[in-house]
Amino acid sequence: MRVLVIYAHPDPDSLNGAIHREILTALSAAGHEVDDIDLYAEGFDPVLSAEERRDYFEPDLNRARVADYAARIEAAEGLVFCFPTWCLGPPAILKGFFDRVMVPGVSFRLEEDGSLSPNLQHIKRVAAVVTYGRSRGILWWFGDPPRRMMTRYIRWFVSRNARIRYLGFYDLHKPDRARSEKFLKRVAKAMSGF
Repeated sequence: MRVLVIYAHPDPDSLNGAIHREILTALSAAGHEVDDIDLYAEGFDPVLSAEERRDYFEPDLNRARVADYAARIEAAEGLVFCFPTWCLGPPAILKGFFDRVMVPGVSFRLEEDGSLSPNLQHIKRVAAVVTYGRSRGILWWFGDPPRRMMTRYIRWFVSRNARIRYLGFYDLHKPDRARSEKFLKRVAKAMSGF
């Protein structure tokens, strides 16, 4: 399977960096063809300009600005997101990726009657590996926006039968090496079965 990994963390020596490497290693070992987007390393510009917003419903213009990323999403059969939770959401660089790349003509179509249709029906599997500084209980109270984004928002764009997997690592601010290593093994197992 062709799997596109979308990674958003600035520090390769962080736990997220270790998770990212584990994802790539396990997917490759399982025989998947892996394409890796490291948003920080690639210097992705997350800012949606005024011009881009004005042209938002012009699919040809949208695609031209993010042609490489659009082509990589369209070539994928599976998506894996890896990111930390900051201020109850994904890092700005990942949010900007959604704002600039998951646009009409890429992730959805705008029909003549004004309705929207999902455009990523070729995506059969999605996984998100997300870290949190706080406990799951606190995130539940806030509605756990990253979980909803990855399990509900993304679901709309992809195949109706797509398998969506969510792996959350909570309480990151309470360091525990054994718990981190156990989570890395869980990630490896999930990616091996992706």
